[in-house]
Amino acid sequence: MVISYPGPILDWTPFLYWHLDSLRGGSANMDVLVALGTSMAYFFSTAVTIFGLDQHVYFEAGAAIITLVLFGKLLEARAIGKISEAIESLIKLQPKTARIERNGKILEVPADSLKINDIFIVRPGENLPVDGVVIEGSSSVNESMLTGESLPVGKQRGVKIFAATINQQGLLKCRAISVGAQTQLAAIIHLVEEAQGSKAPIQRMADKISGTFVPVVVVISILTLGITWWLTGGFVTALINAVAVLVIACPCALGLATPTAIMVSTGRGAQIGVLVKNAAALEHAEKIQTLIIDKTGTLTEGKPEVTGIVPVQSIGKQDLLQIAASLEHGSEHPLARAVLNCAQQEQLYLQSVNDFKTITGNGVTAYLHGIKCLLGSPKFLTQHNIAIDKQKISSLQGKGKTVIGIASVTHNTGKILGYLAIADQLRNTSIQATNELKSLGIEVIMLTDDNTVTAKTIAKRTGITQYRAEMLPQDKATEVLKIKASGKFTVMVGDGINDAPALAAANVSFAIGAGSDVAIEAADITLIRNDLMSVVDAISLSRATLQKIRQNLIFSFIYNILGIPLAAVGMLNPVVAGAAMAMSSVSVVSNSLLLKRWQTNHE
Repeated sequence: MVISYPGPILDWTPFLYWHLDSLRGGSANMDVLVALGTSMAYFFSTAVTIFGLDQHVYFEAGAAIITLVLFGKLLEARAIGKISEAIESLIKLQPKTARIERNGKILEVPADSLKINDIFIVRPGENLPVDGVVIEGSSSVNESMLTGESLPVGKQRGVKIFAATINQQGLLKCRAISVGAQTQLAAIIHLVEEAQGSKAPIQRMADKISGTFVPVVVVISILTLGITWWLTGGFVTALINAVAVLVIACPCALGLATPTAIMVSTGRGAQIGVLVKNAAALEHAEKIQTLIIDKTGTLTEGKPEVTGIVPVQSIGKQDLLQIAASLEHGSEHPLARAVLNCAQQEQLYLQSVNDFKTITGNGVTAYLHGIKCLLGSPKFLTQHNIAIDKQKISSLQGKGKTVIGIASVTHNTGKILGYLAIADQLRNTSIQATNELKSLGIEVIMLTDDNTVTAKTIAKRTGITQYRAEMLPQDKATEVLKIKASGKFTVMVGDGINDAPALAAANVSFAIGAGSDVAIEAADITLIRNDLMSVVDAISLSRATLQKIRQNLIFSFIYNILGIPLAAVGMLNPVVAGAAMAMSSVSVVSNSLLLKRWQTNHE
């Protein structure tokens, strides 16, 4: 007996610590059950030895149980360690050093010492140290570690680059714009860590069961001891069955079923450019019935260009463009950027305006050389009693173009000066994405502030049968709430400031990563890749994750439902029960790890 105690006691010490720690926390877990079961075996064996009773002792059984359980915990810890590999791989991509230009010299410094506006140089094959903007040179950059997109992205002067991405060809000279915890890579790592620490609603069920599980198992063990002793008259048999019940029961598998799947899934999501803010969003994405999508920047490239300048009065094309650009100079609307870019390409001088006002979703007004000017949608101009050429406008809109008109008002009389036709190219993957969403059984509805004719054209091209046009930001939010009220679980996908109210109104919301900070902040899931297929990826990943969680929970329930009765009737001895319990947790974690191999439809 004396010889047999040191090893088991050393093995038992961790369980005693975990047992007491669990009780101090106001809950009871698997460690409590193991500690109770092995304690019963040891105390019984000790009593038999001290009093010289004619009974078999179970010192070796207790030691074997604890050894098997500890071995199981070791395997479990190693498996859980693999879950964080996605984050660790991202962290490893950050270079330790960077080359900066200072006083005409190139110096190699620690990457974490870079400051905003520092000029740094990246050679071909090197990882970028921080986020920046290219000021000299051109190259192609591999951004797959952030977006999941395997094709390299062209970079030239004025284009943003991101930390950890790989410069593939030319030499780049860049200016730092985000460093340290402010880089996109750091934001991704933070989001993944936050999501991995959050709880999905489905976990509440497992938590409730786990909370009452241990007391129920202890009661079953006591009943097993009493009933078996009463029926067989053998205390030893009754004791062994009771210990087996305590040892085989595994609330741990229930507790691991959801969080391990969530952790693996959010890590895998980060690898393909799908950033989940919290576990609830991942679970909700699986329930989506209706997907509401913005047009500009989501179905389209989000890079509108002026494709036509149509003067009406005796005014030249460049003069009309100059007036339009001057009026749009204070606006943040994507169409305004298109007008300003066109004016810049034509090297036009922008004139100063006074009393600039933005009418959200409609247009702008301002005074140019003391004359009131208006720029906006045909509807906006009509509201201000400006006569427009409806036939010409319809012709341009029928080609999928957005038309904005420019007018002036003198002596309370308005006259149209001309029109600008603006086109935003459809994304290459929009048609494929909408088809795949339909194949997933999801209804797709397009909302846009664009005119009805243009909206109809884009909807027809993408195969979308339902659309709403000429919608203000508040109209979009109202429409989302209306669809929700009909009983449909909705998701809103958008990229602009005007999408933020609708994003907040939906059951779950996706923001395209290149969009505004306001949209990204309002969304539950951020899609780094500017590609509608990433919406399909996010929904498919959500469904795969929930499937794994359900598999884990079903396995855990079946294991305990079968294992406890078998142990109670003596069909499992404590050593076998201990091995089974240890492996049940490992099985759950291993099943969750299979999500690391999950592939998108286009990988």
